[in-house]
Amino acid sequence: METDFSHQPVLLNEVLEALNVKQNGIYVDATFGRGGHSGAILSRLGREGRLIAFDQDPEAIAYGRERFADDSRIEFEHCNFSEMGSVIVKRGLGNRIDGVLMDLGVSSPQLDDAGRGFSFLKLGPLDMRMNTEQGESAMQWLARVDLRDLILVLKRYGEEKFARRIATAIVETRKEQVIDNTAMLASIISDAIPVKEKHKHPATRSFQAIRMYINQELPSIESGLQAAASMLAVGGRLAVISFHSLEDRMVKRFMRDISSRAKLPPGLPIMEKDEDPPFRLVGKSWIASADELAANPRSRSARLRVLERVR
Repeated sequence: METDFSHQPVLLNEVLEALNVKQNGIYVDATFGRGGHSGAILSRLGREGRLIAFDQDPEAIAYGRERFADDSRIEFEHCNFSEMGSVIVKRGLGNRIDGVLMDLGVSSPQLDDAGRGFSFLKLGPLDMRMNTEQGESAMQWLARVDLRDLILVLKRYGEEKFARRIATAIVETRKEQVIDNTAMLASIISDAIPVKEKHKHPATRSFQAIRMYINQELPSIESGLQAAASMLAVGGRLAVISFHSLEDRMVKRFMRDISSRAKLPPGLPIMEKDEDPPFRLVGKSWIASADELAANPRSRSARLRVLERVR
């Protein structure tokens, strides 16, 4: 098993500041990955502190259990973060969580492993599942999806303006041969795009769209945000890192709505304090510093937003 602990977590200092880690607090890392953020949270916890780490990737869970085998303060749950609300309630920790971190999207180790099929830069099987133990792979889906649905996925999740051209090329190619590896799919996409963007691989948006659909990422984020907010103790914080506009818009809208006063008809006999929302925004958003960008180019699109329960 891989034992390289050098993975660089993005916005680490900002996350630690946002979570305001208390020594005896109870925290949730909803996206353990390779444990960079978890390790830093543990370093600030005292002996009575607890950390519950979630990940849907079985490799991440196995890695975490090995890495932190001697630390009884951390426990692992192998499931999607959309399910964490029920897990926390079963543990008797409803409304007792002092901080939740959600680091959205695909992790660096997943991208770096050609065998997972997430990267268009590396030859590998066309899988793209974050949980390799369930669901349909990208290869299986591309072999059966109809043209209309493929166009919709490329437009919605990739915001790809050449979605029709790309989808048509994929459907035509699969009539002759199975599209079963990342290099083949990237080549089909690149050949279908008439105008290439500078400094961006032509397959970027389409790979993102297919991955997000295969893993049902946006519905999971919506459920995960609601679960995270519901489990917070008073003073507890939710910190969310997103990497592209679709995710960030969803996070921004959720946090804005939950921290805003309800719009009520005028004249109702309601005290102003009764209208105060139970959450507040903490700052606007954080992005990577110049030093972090220089050390870790993958942090360039990362954005951190923070919500706090106040009552």
